[in-house]
Amino acid sequence: MRRVLAFLLLAGLPAPAFADVGAVIDRHILPAYEGFAAAAESLAAEAEKTCAPEALRPPFNAAWDAWMQAAHLHLGPSEEKGRALAILFWPDPKGLGAKAQRALLTGDAAALEPEAFAEQSVAARGLAGLERLIYPSVLPEEADSCPLIRATTRDLARMAEELVAGWEGPEGFAQNLLTAGEPGNARYLAQSEAVQALFTQLMAGVEFQADQRLGRPLGTKDRPRPERAEARASERSARNLILALKALREMAVTLDGTAARSAAAFDRAIEAAEALEDPTFAGVASPEERPKIEELQKLVRQIRRTALDEMPPTLGVTAGFNSQDGD
Repeated sequence: MRRVLAFLLLAGLPAPAFADVGAVIDRHILPAYEGFAAAAESLAAEAEKTCAPEALRPPFNAAWDAWMQAAHLHLGPSEEKGRALAILFWPDPKGLGAKAQRALLTGDAAALEPEAFAEQSVAARGLAGLERLIYPSVLPEEADSCPLIRATTRDLARMAEELVAGWEGPEGFAQNLLTAGEPGNARYLAQSEAVQALFTQLMAGVEFQADQRLGRPLGTKDRPRPERAEARASERSARNLILALKALREMAVTLDGTAARSAAAFDRAIEAAEALEDPTFAGVASPEERPKIEELQKLVRQIRRTALDEMPPTLGVTAGFNSQDGD
């Protein structure tokens, strides 16, 4: 597929003043969304053939793998219409997703039609919702889950395509970043604002890994909470962390090719995560294993400290910002 930079040149539009912004879009953001769209389409196609869990689990995991390449991006099309939340609603401390799915499983079938399903609670949709349907769950076994499985996979494929369309082309969100500071761009009034937006996404993504993917199951020493780990049923807790860290590392080195210390900090955390051999972080409740997970959390937090020290001077951005405000 034609990339943004090639489009700009062919269209005779000005090239981005910050090459790192164009590189992040061209080599990181667009491939991530395109990969997710392809995986979601394959998953939906398989669901149309069969709802057998053993058949759906491989394309389901492939789709979740693909989403982890883009899950840290909370700006533009992913925030519109709550798409990112609908694709992966987690954490869900009140169990809203399971409650909403029970109602859908036993309610009016019209709610599963594409337009109606797109208006359902984000907690009932997406990858976390699908996990509850194709792995052992607390959902009612007597209900026929196939219509809900198909509605969920179709909805994922639709949102994935909308994300690609929302980023690409002459009117896509990428243009807001690439034309920052130019006349007519009311979103980013200076080129530095576009860089700041991407750097904020990077830092918020790292923070999420430490505070949520690791912090939730860690709980406290006196009260570990292994049941709070993400994607326990599909045993993806550690895998999601590792894939997210690798995606964030790619974004960091693409945004700033001189950030050697930050890259090394990512490498240390990824190596420690891969060495755990604990797919659901069950070791948080073990006196022997818990220190390893605590150390991993420290390594992930060190990534953020290192990047905040190393990258802002090169990028021309500030280190003092709200990590949840990336847009």
